[in-house]
Parts: sequence; C-alpha cells; structure tokens
Amino acid sequence: MNQPTFFTTPIYYVNAKPHLGHAYTTIAADVAARFNRMCSSDTFFLTGTDEHGDKILEAAKKENITPKEYADKISGLFRNLWPELDISNNYFIRTTNADHIKVVKDLLQKIYDSGDIYFSEYEGIYCFGCERFYQERELVNGKCPDHGTEPEKIKEANYFFKMSKYQDWLIDHIKTHPDFIRPERYKNEILSFLKEPLEDLCISRPKSRLTWGITLPFDHDFVTYVWFDALTNYISALGYPDGELFKKFWPHTKHFVAKDIIKPHGIYWPIMLKAAGIDLYESLNVHGFWNVSGTKMSKSIGNVTDPVEVSGIYGVDPFRYFLMREMVFGLDANFTEDTIVQRINSDLANDLGNLFSRVLSMNFKYFRGNIPQPDERTEKEKALSLEKYADTAIKEYQKAMENTMFHRGLIAVWEFISIMNKYIDNNAPWTLAKESSQKKTLETVIYNLLEGLRVVSCLIYPVMPETSFRMQKLLGIEKERTEQNNDTENDFYTLNEVMPWHQLKKNKKLEKPPILFPRIDTDTIRTKEMKK
Repeated sequence: MNQPTFFTTPIYYVNAKPHLGHAYTTIAADVAARFNRMCSSDTFFLTGTDEHGDKILEAAKKENITPKEYADKISGLFRNLWPELDISNNYFIRTTNADHIKVVKDLLQKIYDSGDIYFSEYEGIYCFGCERFYQERELVNGKCPDHGTEPEKIKEANYFFKMSKYQDWLIDHIKTHPDFIRPERYKNEILSFLKEPLEDLCISRPKSRLTWGITLPFDHDFVTYVWFDALTNYISALGYPDGELFKKFWPHTKHFVAKDIIKPHGIYWPIMLKAAGIDLYESLNVHGFWNVSGTKMSKSIGNVTDPVEVSGIYGVDPFRYFLMREMVFGLDANFTEDTIVQRINSDLANDLGNLFSRVLSMNFKYFRGNIPQPDERTEKEKALSLEKYADTAIKEYQKAMENTMFHRGLIAVWEFISIMNKYIDNNAPWTLAKESSQKKTLETVIYNLLEGLRVVSCLIYPVMPETSFRMQKLLGIEKERTEQNNDTENDFYTLNEVMPWHQLKKNKKLEKPPILFPRIDTDTIRTKEMKK
C-alpha cells in the first residue's frame, strides 16, 4: 500500500454560480484522486465553498435575503454540480459549518498567543473586489490586476499577522523542496515575489464595516479576513487537531488551484501553518486559465461558460476528456466549440470508438463473440503480442499522471490506440479469415487486440470513468459497482491489476458492440445552444 494522500480543490467563493474554471480545477483534482486510488493508495478528496466576506453580503442585499440564505443557494449549485460531472469527492466543506468555525477560532487564538498577531493602525490601498490590501508593485498601471479597477485608500485599525518574520524561512523551504510548488514557473513566480520585503498580513475587518465573517476569538469587535478563514478549511475538514483523518492524511496533501490564487496558497498558507506549528502540505499544483474563443472569461463581456450546458450537449466523459487533453497543466488553454467537437470526433469517435467497434465486430464475426485463446508458447504468437507496447504505454502514462501532466498521460494511451489500429491494418484479419491454415494466427491477432482494449479501458478510468466501465462491461470484465461510494476499491482496476498480459478468458462470449462515441455533426451544434 502506498502513502495515503489528501487531494483538495480551492473552496469556491459563492458570489457567482459555477463556471468552466471551477469545473476544470475540480475535474483535474478528481482525475488525480482517481489515479491515486488506481495506485492502491488511500485517498481523501475535498472540495467545498467559501462563504464569508464583503461580496457575499453585497450579493445577498441585492436579492433582499440574508447572507446565509444566499450562501446556501450558491453553495447548493456547486454541491449539486459535482455528481453531474462524476466528481468523486469524499467530503464537501462549507465555511459556515460550525466545526470549521471552531477550528478557525482555535487556530487564530493559537497564533495570537504565540505573539505572531498584533494590533496596529494601517493605511493602504484596498481592492473591495479582492477583499485585500495591495502593494503598489502588485498593481498594473495603478489598477487591480484581477478587476482592472483602482484600489481605494483606506485607513483603519486592524490585527496583523507577522508574515515578514517567516520570509527567509519560506524562501529556504521552497528552494530545498523543488516539488513544493509546481509546475516550476509558479515556484519561480513566488520566489520572485519574495525577493521584495514581505509585508505583514492584515487578518481582520472591523465589524463597523463588515459583520458577515468569523468573529476573532480575542476581540469580538472584529471578524477575520476571508483568506485566513478559507485556507483553514484544508485542516478543519480533516478534524484538526485530533481527528483520525488529520492524523492519517496530513501533511500528505496535494492542493490544486488556478494561478490567480497562487499567492494566498504559496505564501499566506505555508506561513500560517509554520506559525501554528503544523507540518506543511506536500505540493501546490497550479494550472492556467481557460480562455473562451481567445478571450479570458469575464461576466462583463458575457463569455463565462457553463459546464452544465457544455456537458449536457457533448456528454460528461467527452467534456472531461477534452479538458484534460486540451490543457497542458500549468499553461493557459483555449475553449471553443470547434475545438471540443474536433477532439470528440477525432480522438474519441475515430480513434478509440472506431477501434473498439472494429475489434469487437471482428470477434463477433469470426468467433461468434467468443474470446479466442491462442497458445502463448509458440514463437510466432509471441512475436504477434502487443504486450511490450502496452507495457510502454502504462509506464509513460503512470509517469505523466504522477506529475499532473494529464495531457501526456492521455497521449501515451492514444499512442497505444494508434499502434493497435496499425496492428489491424498490418495483420489484416479479414485476409487471415479466408485461410483455414491461418486460424491460429487469426485467434492470436484478435485476442491481442481484445487484451489491448482491456488495458485501454482501465487506463482511461480517471478521466472517463463511465466510458471505462462501459467498455469493461462489453469486454466481460466489469467489476461490481457500489452506488455513491467514493471510498470503493472494487469497481476499478488498480495499475498492478492492469499490467499482467493475457488476462482475458477463453470462450467468454461478448456481444456486438454499440457505438461508444457518435460523431458530432457540426451543422447541428451551434454556439448559441451553449449560451441558452
């Protein structure tokens, strides 16, 4: 059994409904968690919602409801979306949960008692959209880099966290732990930021300005800063400090975030942990942005993509496949209707779907659906084996998936699919079937192709779980599935189970295959349908 691992998404801010960016981060973390389970490792996967702060209060006022009612509504959209996208999270946390609030207060008190939180008056530039103070050097042409608005100068007394005290320690930790922030470009970005003096972090807001937040345990006239609240979810969800989940899974933690929140996760969070005497997480995995038709998603220009609508048009597994195959983890990617249609028609319908249909149809035609069983001992049959190509695909796939290079993992699988398609053309089963003397060779060729499909059906599981199960059922190798059990270990094949060749049993009768992925007629799918 490998090391238990804890996978997290950010907890999503409930000021707007879920969009493509939320879906990508969550699916990426889900793929990593599913792959970890394939490696026979205990896995705990967390997602949830961040529900305090100025923007929630403002949004609730606009709808004439309480902040809690508003948070309940939007949090429900996120919670209900994840099963629709086949997300296998073990727990969904909300920052309005009583147990989370208790941990935030306990953590604040602990850091305050150690002397790392102090009270002071401060004047600075504040972005209400980000709910944070900025330094001049962080602005772009004098404006907030995320909202494009000029921050306001405000002066008020608040509590501050001594982040500056830990700057040299954090730089040393990042440099001596090369996988702490990955890909490397984001590690370099954080180190570049840390070349300048690190200011202490304002961690409170006076109740005269904001009431919707967690009250400071040491001063009831203030609520805590939303990031100090939100980041703590990663340990409160595990039952910090004495919970069994915390003891088992922390600090073997892999955070998944988009690049716009790298600073809170790469600077605030590790320093908070250090100040509280808690071991640091294992890695921060940072991905890029999705642009829609070449433009960054923005509510103001109306190009925010709804994952429910997209997956409803194209299917959940094709949607998951497109996101994992199209984006190089760490870089920006472009989402267009033409691109997703091209991926589905080329990779799924033509490559995988056509291969699956050809092989099972030939097996049905030549052997009435019964799996042939060639004699492995002959040199000729050994020479026809696809085992070495499957072995290469599995090794390349495993290496890529372990390093969050999901697109490379899929490329390794599709290279094996290409080899199998060429194998059919080179061996021409339709010609072998005409000669009775070639029956054994025909059996060997079809058997190897069926074995190859078995391997493919297992490797695509983290990205396309339903397609994986469907293929396995049609190959007669499906495992028993348990409904709504995210801890299950019996409904998918581990990598150790995938690797041995020659697993399909003789005379197991297979049916004629249905079409796995129908080709999409681009004339019938229009962008306007995705925006209804």
